[in-house]
Amino acid sequence: MFIGIDVGGTCTDAVLLDGSAVRATAKVETQDDLMLSLGDALDNILKGIPGESVERVVFSTTIVTNLIAEKKYDPVGVLLLPGPGRAFNDIREQDEVFFLNGAIDYRGREIIPLNDNEIENALSWLESRGYTKVAVVGKFSTRNNSHELRVKNYLQLRHPDWHIEVGYMAGGKLNFPRRIANTVLTCATREKYHYFANAVRDSMLRRNITGSVFILKADGGTLPLTASEQVPVETIFSGPAASTLGVQALTPPGETSLVVDIGGTTTDLALILSGQPLLASQGAKIGDRFTQVRALSVKSVPVGGDSVVERVGREFIVYSERMGPAYCLGGSLPTPTDALRFMGMTQLGDVDRALEAMINLGAPVGMKPMEVAHTIIELVISTITAEIEQMFMEWEQEPSYRVWEVLQKRKLRPQNVVGVGGGAAGLVPQIAARMGCYPILPPYAPVANAIGAAVARPTLQVSLRADTQRQTYVIEEEGYQGKISGSLDEIGAVELAKSWLVKRAEKMNLQDYVRDIEITNKDVFNIVREWQTTGKLYDISVQTPRGILGHIGSGGRLLK
Repeated sequence: MFIGIDVGGTCTDAVLLDGSAVRATAKVETQDDLMLSLGDALDNILKGIPGESVERVVFSTTIVTNLIAEKKYDPVGVLLLPGPGRAFNDIREQDEVFFLNGAIDYRGREIIPLNDNEIENALSWLESRGYTKVAVVGKFSTRNNSHELRVKNYLQLRHPDWHIEVGYMAGGKLNFPRRIANTVLTCATREKYHYFANAVRDSMLRRNITGSVFILKADGGTLPLTASEQVPVETIFSGPAASTLGVQALTPPGETSLVVDIGGTTTDLALILSGQPLLASQGAKIGDRFTQVRALSVKSVPVGGDSVVERVGREFIVYSERMGPAYCLGGSLPTPTDALRFMGMTQLGDVDRALEAMINLGAPVGMKPMEVAHTIIELVISTITAEIEQMFMEWEQEPSYRVWEVLQKRKLRPQNVVGVGGGAAGLVPQIAARMGCYPILPPYAPVANAIGAAVARPTLQVSLRADTQRQTYVIEEEGYQGKISGSLDEIGAVELAKSWLVKRAEKMNLQDYVRDIEITNKDVFNIVREWQTTGKLYDISVQTPRGILGHIGSGGRLLK
């Protein structure tokens, strides 16, 4: 049996799968004490079932997504070592950035030594601004991390209580601006993610669940729980990835659909083209900046069923913040959920309290409750459809989307809007109507995220860095450094990375999932001396294939 659990900002959803059949589902409130939420969800689906019978548990979580969407994280001081070259004026304009002059070149050699006086000045700058979280990022730290570690150790000796992240751990690729984003977001979210990971471990232990535990990544792949704590930023769009995989598992194979997942805190948007989720070619985008996180092409819109609604004059504003449950569910402030409940478009909560919320908003300006409710719902629908139109402009620039259009032999947008999540039934039919599409509410739509997590195919990644001039290579995930035997070309470097992936899968008992290995990153750089190429640098990342294990209701066991 497999378990999928989605920890959202509003609700925690859980499903128990027996083969491709849904045996039990649960939806509980996400509380500040995550142990209680996870415990309630697990106890609801495991009634009469021993924990030892569970083979695998996969968690998706919007914790990191919501922290970023709502900007509920501590400020991070940033120390950068860009070296010579580009001025990075766009980054220099930010007050929270301090530049150091030490530099490493693309081969990993020190070309400008660090200066202790400069590091001391950086320390004073951080102290004067009250930072206790710091990101230290060097341009070529993935080739030589000595400068980052020296700065970190200098700060840590004087402030052992500070939380300091270094770039080579947060992002393995060479794109410096994106590694900065990765490192800052990792620093901002690691503490709260660690709390989540501990709650997961304790919940599993208390119920004697000894099966493998994974976390869903932004690209629809998975990470072992312990590994995910090193890179919490990889879970940025874990929730949207889960809803996408859930729709993929709940709709017929080969369907093309727009996915709209309406939760309490956010509305997540994604696209499935001919049965395959669209991948973001440039990585996850947070605000107006790209990161190094490999992700599905999704977006989290900071509006949901529990967003706070306020009246200003005769105008209404739907804020991006969630300040607790809807008024009809015992909260203190009116929300779109109250409007839906009053209009009979959901059965959640107390209809009398929903009426009270509408009266409180409208009575001072002479608006009737139905007019208030209708205005709120129209505002939410307009916000979401505007974001969908904006996303289509981005989606249509993706190489995979363009290839799909060529295969269709005409310019085409998906005609299905598949709604999932707690607010889907009340809002998605109207969103689809506004867009001229067909609304689809699949079975188990309220817990589709948990289903997506449960059916996610386990994935492993291996990152190889090789220097043919030095005849050395490194496997990042294994902490291994070895010698290259003989010559190594690009094909050989890929095969070497794949061989290590097979070894790693066997060690983790995931050998059944190693087939049709994906190449997720391939960078090749020439080493030139006196106008001649004297060697090559290879950065290769390979991963077991992402995807789902099967479709819900197909009968039999889920496929490996």
